[in-house]
Amino acid sequence: MNITFTCPHCSHDVRQDVDAAAGQLVCPACHEPIRLPAGAIERGRLSRCLVCPSTDLFVRKDFPQRLGVGLVGLGVIGSSISWGFGWPITTFAILFATALLDVVLYMIVPNALMCYRCGAQYRQVEGLDQHGAFDLEVHERHRQAKHRGRARGAVAERR
Repeated sequence: MNITFTCPHCSHDVRQDVDAAAGQLVCPACHEPIRLPAGAIERGRLSRCLVCPSTDLFVRKDFPQRLGVGLVGLGVIGSSISWGFGWPITTFAILFATALLDVVLYMIVPNALMCYRCGAQYRQVEGLDQHGAFDLEVHERHRQAKHRGRARGAVAERR
């Protein structure tokens, strides 16, 4: 299993393999250990986040979203230009090629597991079927909890 996370101690982005036997992750920047929660990894399956106390995880494609939006944007711009020149066959060819590229990428790109709370990404994880897809309600709950925590901290600093 491979994990990408932001170190809670120094905010450094870290990508490393997880050794469940070691019982901890170590940030290469600040060398602070992050203890793995007991029972988080059972028989190679992940039941909770290893970085934060969250049990809310979701499955998504392990593909950069900006690149995907960029590909769609290029398809739209290219088809708009060809439409402007009055080339309808080229326009539809560009649109169909963009859609075909999207389908091919969807089929070949593997899934990854994400934490709603801290954004940790887990790759090469067994048992992805026990986790669901992205849920906006759960995401919003975690986003608002983070915002409330920042607001409380700002009020405490003013006092």
